[in-house]
Amino acid sequence: MTAEAARAVSLKKVAISFGIAGGKRFDAVAATDLDVGEHEFVAIVGPTGCGKSTLLNATAGLLVPASGSVEIFGQPLKGLNRRAGYLFQQDSLMPWKTVLENVAIGLEVAGTATGTARQTARAWLERVGLAAFADRFPSMLSGGQRKRVGLAQVLIRDPKLLLMDEPFGPLDAQTRLIMGDLLLKLWSADRKAVLFVTHDLDEAIALADRVVIMSAGPKSRIIGDFRVPIARPRDITDIRHDPAFNELHREIWQALRAEVLTAYRQTSGAVA
Repeated sequence: MTAEAARAVSLKKVAISFGIAGGKRFDAVAATDLDVGEHEFVAIVGPTGCGKSTLLNATAGLLVPASGSVEIFGQPLKGLNRRAGYLFQQDSLMPWKTVLENVAIGLEVAGTATGTARQTARAWLERVGLAAFADRFPSMLSGGQRKRVGLAQVLIRDPKLLLMDEPFGPLDAQTRLIMGDLLLKLWSADRKAVLFVTHDLDEAIALADRVVIMSAGPKSRIIGDFRVPIARPRDITDIRHDPAFNELHREIWQALRAEVLTAYRQTSGAVA
């Protein structure tokens, strides 16, 4: 296997802009390079509005870059990224379907027989600790339980790449830790490539192999790429007591702090 093919994601000089009022263009992301290895967990951190989700959407094929190229497992991306599973901040559960039906539907629409799809869905509900909730409706679940269903909903299709956009953002601090720990346990089974967007630096370091940081926009860019020197498996409920965690946190925050303050001044109407 070539080095190029071993990359699950390769963004090459990707720049992204959007049309705005008056026929003008807003340059969201400047020419950016980013690689994610075939079994690598990469987290993207940056201030609000810096283009983290925009890069994720380009990787998903949900938007087309103004320039540059996106390659997925060594092949140019054309249209939607069919090799990726996307977990959004807001869940996509259908309220009129049961938990079991919500998890099974991804296989059913792909042509799997209903009985087989639901048998596989039950196995995934077991893995995420919701076997006893198969016949409940989403409105009967807590926020953390809904996120577990969302994970099963994405992973049942066995994507080779996971794209995760602030997936645990709406949850309370304790539930976020539990969900992060569950994610790592599921991920360790086959170590899919993961591109994970978060505002939470602690979460990024606890989960990822690498933490990439982005500058404030407009024309945001990657300004740092840090490898996490903490062995796996990890218990993310205790990882914050690891001296290596705290040292890396300080190093990344030194590079990130000025960008966060710049973004804050921009959004508060002050001149950056």
